[in-house]
Amino acid sequence: MQKSPPVALVHLALATGGFAIGTTEFATMSLLPFFARDLGIDAATAGHAISTYALGVVVGAPTIAVLAAKLSRRTLLVALMLLFAAGNALSGIAGSYTEMLAFRFLAGLPHGAYFGIAALVAVSLVPQEKRTQAVARVMLGLTAATIAGVPVANVLGQVVGWRWAFALVAALALLTALLVLLLAPADTPDRDASPLRELSALARPQVWLTLLTGAIGFGGLFAVYTYLADTMLAVTGTSAAAIPVALAAFGVGLTAGNLVAPRFADKALMPTAAALLLWSAVALALWPLAAHHFWSVCLCVVAIGGGGALGTVLQTRLMDVAGDAQALAAALNHSAFNTANALGPWLGGLAITAGFGWTSTGWVGVALALGGLAVLGVSAMLERGAEPALA
Repeated sequence: MQKSPPVALVHLALATGGFAIGTTEFATMSLLPFFARDLGIDAATAGHAISTYALGVVVGAPTIAVLAAKLSRRTLLVALMLLFAAGNALSGIAGSYTEMLAFRFLAGLPHGAYFGIAALVAVSLVPQEKRTQAVARVMLGLTAATIAGVPVANVLGQVVGWRWAFALVAALALLTALLVLLLAPADTPDRDASPLRELSALARPQVWLTLLTGAIGFGGLFAVYTYLADTMLAVTGTSAAAIPVALAAFGVGLTAGNLVAPRFADKALMPTAAALLLWSAVALALWPLAAHHFWSVCLCVVAIGGGGALGTVLQTRLMDVAGDAQALAAALNHSAFNTANALGPWLGGLAITAGFGWTSTGWVGVALALGGLAVLGVSAMLERGAEPALA
């Protein structure tokens, strides 16, 4: 009988895909000036490539989860990484603005479904009391990308050309597909699985409340992160060379949060989610003060990044409330966070445009974090109210 690979190796294979996704998601922002110039468009127009990728995530996550309900999880993960590799490889050879938009949308389609299915596979290999830690190991690939993958892709883009940065991501995706094929356990598709059963998740109020918690509560982090570089130049008074240090500090916080918080979440999930939202509110409230000095900026963005562990905790929460519709609920988590990625910067931009200054994004973030906490509170109250009926 063939011996199964160690669980840690399977988690590493799944995290490699997260590293590839995190690299392309964040590095594309830093490569905007380079491909904008080559494609003959201005920076603002080139920014549509990022929005189109996010749209691909929002559309692809639920669509793929529903349509692929009868596929085995290992087969689906390999197919998703092959599609992701194709989308990024094509992005690297795009010859026009229109082509770039189409290929970034294609690259975004597998994003949410991959993380959702990878989380389910990771959890299936560990005891019940270590579920959130298993999800966190998959997400560590994405957080590590903010520290290592993004700077490497940016340097590669500057030295040999932005197209090679997308080639690097495509190569990582192909490596992930191979590792998953070799290491992930073979599984038999659930005979009762169907698109209709997956769609049943949408009839559960707790699923919607969990998604809304993420879509609102996580927006505060993006409100500050999106305008971090501009704030450092205009308020902190640093040079552009100092910005990557602060971005790396954010990645350190994000990684640290995903290492620490899941250990508490496996013992008390809802209190941990609430604590992370409160942590985010406090850290974001400190941003207007911290923004005036470089080292306080770095410390503050570490703290703000730490609140990013909310995504991992809510991923496990969705597993608890989704019933039989695990794939769709898990994938929708990433649609929710891409909604936060749109909501936070939009509201932050409104505050800046209204004349409240660059640091006002911190107060926008506080409001969003507390809004997410309020939704989580409603979810907890409804759950407690349902307990006697279930007893």
